[in-house]
Amino acid sequence: MSISVATRTDRFVHPALFYGDREEYLAGTVPFIHAGLAADEPVMVAVPGDNLHQIRTALGVDADRVQLHDMSEAGRNPGRIIPGVLLAFAAAHPGKRVRIIGEPIWAGRTAVEYPACAQHEALINAAFAGRQATILCPYDTSRLDRSWLDDACRTHPVLQKDGAEWASPYYADPVAVAAGFNLPLPDPPAGASTIAIDVPALPAIRRFVTAHAVAAGLHPDRVSDLTLAVNELAANTVRHTAGGGTLAVWTDGTRLICQLTDTGHITNPLAGRLPVPPRQPGSRGLVLVNQLCDLVRVHTRPGATTIRLHMHR
Repeated sequence: MSISVATRTDRFVHPALFYGDREEYLAGTVPFIHAGLAADEPVMVAVPGDNLHQIRTALGVDADRVQLHDMSEAGRNPGRIIPGVLLAFAAAHPGKRVRIIGEPIWAGRTAVEYPACAQHEALINAAFAGRQATILCPYDTSRLDRSWLDDACRTHPVLQKDGAEWASPYYADPVAVAAGFNLPLPDPPAGASTIAIDVPALPAIRRFVTAHAVAAGLHPDRVSDLTLAVNELAANTVRHTAGGGTLAVWTDGTRLICQLTDTGHITNPLAGRLPVPPRQPGSRGLVLVNQLCDLVRVHTRPGATTIRLHMHR
């Protein structure tokens, strides 16, 4: 017998909703929202634009009681979703169980973005462990890659489809699943511009990034964002490693890409995905970088870390 998440008292519930068309999408999401409103739970919906419009229309006047976000904007970089969207909403409602629909993986996502998306879905389970929250994640079975749907069964303890619900037999340890997407990144192209990272070079690095961002046609605000993001990472390199590092910059179609490589090792799988309390020692650099950039990909292992930043022009 299936048990609706709407009646559960578990501290954290994280189902994947498989849907094949508009009717199945609304049948799985709108009653979930209404149940939360009836239980006086704060409700947030963060889904890509067209689906957001469908939900808003279906809710009618109740849409004013729900916090709505276009996930293609708020979650463009998957690394910013946990701290900047999900945990931010939970923190705004202390002592209350929150109910969220989050759709971070949609048909417009690219293969370059997907590993960060899959890591995000796995690490939600670690970030929200013990919290009073339900996060429902819709997956479009008609348009998403089969392997992406299979991964959803590994990153979600509960699965839903056509009104039925069951425990996922494939759910696995979230940290182990996320580690499986800690993949090596391709080498920069031969024509990439490079500069060494060390303490004396930090001002030159800022000028280097700014010049390339301006030449690539980024808006001035995004030039500032990228320069700040690279500076944060370069400062971490000189602060936490003995051998310095290298920055490479190049353009790829509509993107400007900055890649920093050093000898460090990021051992915390949630690094950059959890807010750092104001008075707690520790670097906020990677959290800030995730908020500023359109995509952040990380490959880390003992003795070597590569962080690649993407900014759309």
